[in-house]
Amino acid sequence: MTEKAQTTPPPPVYAPYADGRGQLAMGLMALDPGQWVEIDGNLPTQLAIKRELLQARRDEVLAALPESRAGAVETRDLLLAHLIERFPERYRLIPAGIENRMTDENLAIAGFADAPLELAGRLVQEDFCLMQAGEGGYRLVAACLCFPSRWRLDDKLGQPLRSIHGPVPHYAERLARPVDNFFTLIKLDKPVWRVNWTVHDTPTLFQPDPPAVAAHDIDAANAGDRLWVRVERQTLRRLPISGDVLFTIRTYVDPLRALAAQPALARGLAATVRDLPLDSVRYKNLLAYRDAVLGYLDGVAGL
Repeated sequence: MTEKAQTTPPPPVYAPYADGRGQLAMGLMALDPGQWVEIDGNLPTQLAIKRELLQARRDEVLAALPESRAGAVETRDLLLAHLIERFPERYRLIPAGIENRMTDENLAIAGFADAPLELAGRLVQEDFCLMQAGEGGYRLVAACLCFPSRWRLDDKLGQPLRSIHGPVPHYAERLARPVDNFFTLIKLDKPVWRVNWTVHDTPTLFQPDPPAVAAHDIDAANAGDRLWVRVERQTLRRLPISGDVLFTIRTYVDPLRALAAQPALARGLAATVRDLPLDSVRYKNLLAYRDAVLGYLDGVAGL
């Protein structure tokens, strides 16, 4: 048995599947403003991935409509102030910029004058999406999106919420109105957060496209090492000056094997997968791996 197979990874930071329910829901919770962004030891590695993407695939991960300028600058300034106050041991103001002590980078604010969200994205592990009110509801007007989960920024830019979530099963009839109402009514002092999950056959963070071909050699015996549970921690807040809504996405990826020592979580994820409607299973690209996932989880849970 290899060392990799013998070593159990740490438990996941978030387990939104633990309750065993797979039905579609907003699942919003009140956000402590001090916990807006989350930083861990993976920050240097993930920021290096962002730098590479912003260099090699810039048009795919960074975009802004002209009307997003005020909200993007506001986002940048809000993040800078938060980092200096919340993480003074990791970030320090320097003349005309900010120092990231975890990566030994000095980033000049003026160097990102034309792309304020890029500076934000280069500082933390979160991705940033800016939503703005329009005639058809709130639209995506700007983003620095380096870690998408099976969607492309250029397909969604300028689109309203209903179009953005069009591929989500039952979104139109169950969640479109509540989500539109929430974006209209969200208050300055009431930021929120939520988490969602899916299963991928790769730990790669930049995932703009669904897999071309499913790996049919994945089974219950090897699923722990061949599949990854991907969780997004999302926050939403109203910006006080522009009135835009800022949406952040922090991505966590754990091998399915991370549940090997967590039988309660394994039971929760198995129950959630079983509770998913078939169209949701397809949407999550789980159809090809469903039996393998359930076989592995049932074994961990002792079922």
